[in-house]
Amino acid sequence: MVIPWEGPFFPTDEGRRNAAETLTRILVVDDEPSLTRSVAALLQSKDRLIEDCTSVAETLARLNTRAYDLLIIDYRLPDASGLAVMDWLLSHERRESTIMISGEESMDAAVGALRRGADDFLLKPYSPEQLRRAVANALQKRHAERNNRLLQQRLQSSEQMHRYLVENSLDLIYTLDAEGRFNYLNPRIESLLGHPRNGLIGKHFSEIVHPEDLDRARFCFAERRTGPRAASNIELRLNRNPFGPDSNDDDGPVSIVLNAMGIYRRADSRAAAHFVGTYGAARTLPATRRADDDVPPARFGYHDPITQLPNRELFHDRLNLAITQAKRRKGLIAVMQINVSRHPRGGDPLEQGDADTLQRSIALRLKQCLRRGDTLTRHRGDEFIALLPDINSEPDARAIAEKILQAFQAPVVIDEHEHLASLSIGIAIHPQDGHSAEDLIQFAGVAMHQIKGSGSSFSFFSPEMHASYRSRASLEKELRHAVTHNELELHYQPLVSLSRDRISGMEALVRWRHPTHGLVAPARFIHSAEEAGIMHEISRWVLDTACAQIALWRRQFPELRLTTNLSPRDFEHADLADTVQRALTRHGLPPASLELEVSESLLCGDLHNVAPGLRDLRNLGVGISLDDFGTSYSSLANLPRYGISRIKIDRSFVKNIQSQSSHPVINAIAGVARGFDIQLTAEGVERGDQRSALETLGCDEMQGFLFSRPLDAAAAGELLAGFRPSRLPAGTA
Repeated sequence: MVIPWEGPFFPTDEGRRNAAETLTRILVVDDEPSLTRSVAALLQSKDRLIEDCTSVAETLARLNTRAYDLLIIDYRLPDASGLAVMDWLLSHERRESTIMISGEESMDAAVGALRRGADDFLLKPYSPEQLRRAVANALQKRHAERNNRLLQQRLQSSEQMHRYLVENSLDLIYTLDAEGRFNYLNPRIESLLGHPRNGLIGKHFSEIVHPEDLDRARFCFAERRTGPRAASNIELRLNRNPFGPDSNDDDGPVSIVLNAMGIYRRADSRAAAHFVGTYGAARTLPATRRADDDVPPARFGYHDPITQLPNRELFHDRLNLAITQAKRRKGLIAVMQINVSRHPRGGDPLEQGDADTLQRSIALRLKQCLRRGDTLTRHRGDEFIALLPDINSEPDARAIAEKILQAFQAPVVIDEHEHLASLSIGIAIHPQDGHSAEDLIQFAGVAMHQIKGSGSSFSFFSPEMHASYRSRASLEKELRHAVTHNELELHYQPLVSLSRDRISGMEALVRWRHPTHGLVAPARFIHSAEEAGIMHEISRWVLDTACAQIALWRRQFPELRLTTNLSPRDFEHADLADTVQRALTRHGLPPASLELEVSESLLCGDLHNVAPGLRDLRNLGVGISLDDFGTSYSSLANLPRYGISRIKIDRSFVKNIQSQSSHPVINAIAGVARGFDIQLTAEGVERGDQRSALETLGCDEMQGFLFSRPLDAAAAGELLAGFRPSRLPAGTA
């Protein structure tokens, strides 16, 4: 298809690949025939073509004639190091993914490979699963990069296409300024309402809204919200131009469905976003709806716009009716709350249109598992509620739950991409569990949350669950009260530099001063705060309070740095870097004075969502410290890729250290730190012999009870003034 400027919709530089080109090409470079045969057998599949070479020269000759998706390269080759192949790839700007394999115990091989862009490094002997996982990760990354390049090409050529689509859309598309005046309207306004679009530019949106709908329009037409809370599928009436070319005395208002969201801009990446206007799109309702003058617009929306399932209002009506009938017949009904956790194979995020298609597919599969008289509604996000009236006994509900779980063992396929789903189903029965619609929905939700996150399963509600739920809900309520009523406080534990013989930093640790239970450690409430959705609020308070304190201390100790922890939930907020920047600016701190600590497990999780936040923070100039290093399985390549500036040796490695023993794990961690020019800190240091051994291994900065327990701000300030590590007795415990 060609549009008026004589260009295709999408670039065709990649073209259509034939069957041979769709194979994943892997080149194994090793001079041991037995190893190349075993690797080929291990990785072989119908969509892969695996070749092998035995030397650097043969490999370069092969690369000069064809391209590969992945190279698996041995470090030691007969004619040169495998690094020579990677140097050639870099000098020729090639895009092949690479995995380096080595039997060398020195960290030089790993550091050399990863600095040249290797996707992973495996040390012999490696397990088959390690190789499979490394190959899968490398190919997944390559696929994502290829898609990203194609997307960038499409974006570069799409500006005119988008303008053409907007200008010729069958929907009315508009933008308003901050005062609600039109500053753009597409030509659809003229055919829909008969208004010349230039005549409405600069006019307030109320000029075209039906007077009876004006109050509703004020809250949605000039929408300021964004994201899920923005105006969606709001039904309104717009007035036609009575003097338009196609005007007719009998023509009434036009009924439309409106979607709108706020537009925000920043003066620069560090400035706060400010509201500049609204973007909206309006689509006319079907003629059969607009012709039904006896039905007011508010009655149209009884179905979810995405899935077309009954909405919550209609579901409640049916549930209340089912309860009434069950009481009269002395029968049973069941309410199921179903949480769907989606797991896309490949990890690529869905476009909004594909996400809606996936929602519809999930809803359809759920509906097919229910009986004709059952009702299914989308409760919120990926949660659904099913009403099962007229069941004979609890096993009837159990059979339907098992049928649903069985149906979702197969992936949902959207645009050739497979999406696995794990389901958590909670079931409440009337009348034994509750007599009202609200109770049944709540108790089904309580049962669902008992198993949520533990894989596909279902559970019936029991009174014991309610007690547990009430306890958790009470804790969450108390936590929210603690945040708003200044019950949180910070304690500080020093980080000590042996070479400088002083305290080099302070780690801020949050505590809860509970009015009844006294001082509560974070292990008892952080998880609940994350589940309750208030962890980001706590993190903001910790950051601001700690920055204020460190700013006071830095007047006397100008090189002192602050370390504070970030929760994985903090990375769900797009304004994380802005929050950090505002705290630094408010208290006059340079970015280098702050180090934000994240768990190593964060780099093993949803990196697609975490990586942008890490990059934004590093661009501010703050440090990123990786806590618990060595306890998870994050790739070494992630350290430089995501700007890690410090790694902390986990206390589990420090605990059993002895000054006269060898310590291969800590030695390896220290080698990684040196190779990537990353700072090193050991935590959990409690004995003098641990300190001596760590110092011998090249670790200069330490933290632990040997030096100090966490202290309140006043005591920590006193410690700062006179503490010197060199004054501790040699055998201090």
